[in-house]
Amino acid sequence: MAVVLLVVFGSLLAGADKGFNDFLESLVPDWEVGEYVRMGLYGAIAAFGAVGACYLVAAPPQIGEDAESRPGTLRLKDYGLPVGALVVLFTGFVGTQVAVLFGGEAYVMRTAGVTFAEYARSGFWQLLWVTILTLAVIAGVARFAVKQTAREQLWLRVLLGALAVLTLVIVASALSRMWFYQQAYGWTVLRLLVAACEIWLGVVYLMVIASGITLRANWLPRAVVGTGAAFFLAVAVADPERVVAEYNVSRFEATQKIDTYYLSTLSEDAVPALLRLPAEERDCALQYLRTPTAEADWREWNLARHNARRSLEGVTVTDRTCESPYSSER
Repeated sequence: MAVVLLVVFGSLLAGADKGFNDFLESLVPDWEVGEYVRMGLYGAIAAFGAVGACYLVAAPPQIGEDAESRPGTLRLKDYGLPVGALVVLFTGFVGTQVAVLFGGEAYVMRTAGVTFAEYARSGFWQLLWVTILTLAVIAGVARFAVKQTAREQLWLRVLLGALAVLTLVIVASALSRMWFYQQAYGWTVLRLLVAACEIWLGVVYLMVIASGITLRANWLPRAVVGTGAAFFLAVAVADPERVVAEYNVSRFEATQKIDTYYLSTLSEDAVPALLRLPAEERDCALQYLRTPTAEADWREWNLARHNARRSLEGVTVTDRTCESPYSSER
């Protein structure tokens, strides 16, 4: 199991950071990383099957044992090595992130050969998957681990606590990447929603750490659902398309960079902010929004559409051949 986890998480983390990828390559200098990962996966599957078979032969399950008397099915010897291996792997990755934090763009250019924005984009999604999969690992171990003795409880707190804290650092790394990326290319609705999801996952990890102190998590599922619903409502109330339009217009005022084609694909929520643009950029951004859809009856009434129609009163949108030299979709 430890090998399987190392292959899965190691592949994701190697794809997220070239510096960490180079570190893993240095451990196997004669192999290509792709070949290493592929062979490691096949070997892990074979090893897992062999170890499982040997375990069943050496310690067959006692069918007559009262399952209700056991608080868990995973002993320390079962989960200690896999979780400990993940802690070591995550520690190595976090070390590379500290180097990036202090080295800045010069360090990234020297080690990865790309700009800071390209570096940020290349690893965000892998880090998001690492965050989600680690949560599943923590939940599974916490649910099935034996917690009868003080020693077992201490080891469970130490291992899962260390894993959760390191994952929080990875969450912070993912959010910092998204921040640098949007600084370079601007916000899109997708980037805003994914960043909000990552923030929520960070809150979930804080709650996991809190529950691990007492090893009582009866309240945790309700708290996860409650905070998830609260984040969803907060994002809906904030109106992502309006927020994206306002930010990109403000960014244009500071940098003269804007992707009018992307902004033209937003809904009527974006219209009031887009009217702040100069005539040429405004006409391109409003090319599909100049005439908000008319409601057939009162049941189709929409506040955003109503506000857009009022904002466009007296505004002339001229047909133009729009070629946006700048794109936010990178």
